[in-house]
Amino acid sequence: MKLATYKDGSRDGQLVVVSRDLTTAHYATGIASRLQQALDDWGFIAPQLQDLYDTLNNGKARHAFAFDPALCMAPLPRAYQWADGSAYINHVELVRAARSSEVPPSFYADPLMYQGGSDDFLGAQDDVVCPSEAFGIDFEAELAVITGDVPMQATPEEALQGIRLVMLANDVSLRNLIPNELAKGFGFFQSKPATAFSPVAVTLDELGDAWDSGRVHLTMQSTWNGRKVGMCEAGPEMTFHFGQLIAHICKTRNVRSGSIVGSGTVSNQGTEVNGKKEWPKGYSCIAEKRAIETILDGKPSTEFMKYGDTIRIEMKGKDGQSVFGAIDQKIAAPHA
Repeated sequence: MKLATYKDGSRDGQLVVVSRDLTTAHYATGIASRLQQALDDWGFIAPQLQDLYDTLNNGKARHAFAFDPALCMAPLPRAYQWADGSAYINHVELVRAARSSEVPPSFYADPLMYQGGSDDFLGAQDDVVCPSEAFGIDFEAELAVITGDVPMQATPEEALQGIRLVMLANDVSLRNLIPNELAKGFGFFQSKPATAFSPVAVTLDELGDAWDSGRVHLTMQSTWNGRKVGMCEAGPEMTFHFGQLIAHICKTRNVRSGSIVGSGTVSNQGTEVNGKKEWPKGYSCIAEKRAIETILDGKPSTEFMKYGDTIRIEMKGKDGQSVFGAIDQKIAAPHA
């Protein structure tokens, strides 16, 4: 099934069930008014939401209405936890190669992860508001999962059973703030503003055979200012699958329902063409494009995002239809 949260003036919005083709929706108020309620009692509430979803898809929901992604908050507008991994080691390799730094061997066995702010997410069409263009505004096209309860010391296989929903993320980064923050030794903070998520979150069965062993085998499409810059395959090169990412958190703590875990920037390796390295799949963040330029030309030439720029992030199923709806945002200055 597909779930979204509509804006209603409150912090947590109203839970709605959305049709498979993303054209119609129905309030889930009689079952659960908030997504967190459903996550906390998933075994009881999810079947009821599924019944409503089936009725909606069959055209028999009496109070259905046209679905509008512009009215969506993040599917889970605020969460108990937002932990973002770096599951695509190629992204790490590129960024480090650009500054002539080797990837430590431990990075291939133990995933990188940071804990971001989870109190203020953005809806799929909300503006990315940044105080200054000089901060180095960058998009990052990612996948993310929402979990149920997963106990401490869970294995990767056990952790997979705790995944309830999948969605897309734009994990906005302020690149020019990152070096000074990392130099302090405490990791990202100001350089990671509010993250945006796709209009809908979907259950694993909606992905069909595209969901395989904790990976989504579909193409992440990134379109910057109307130009498609990334068509990256999300499945084959995901070094650490979602079960491994969740288990990484569970090493020393429980993961509770309503936790969101991100994949990190979807990234694909380059290929040799006539003795020259090329990246035909493009990129899912500007930092990676700049790293490629540095490797090839000795310096980056692509600038970071400016006010008025747009970014669209989407993933389509094998039938060509949008799975999660699109993240479609504009970069904006703070209001006076």
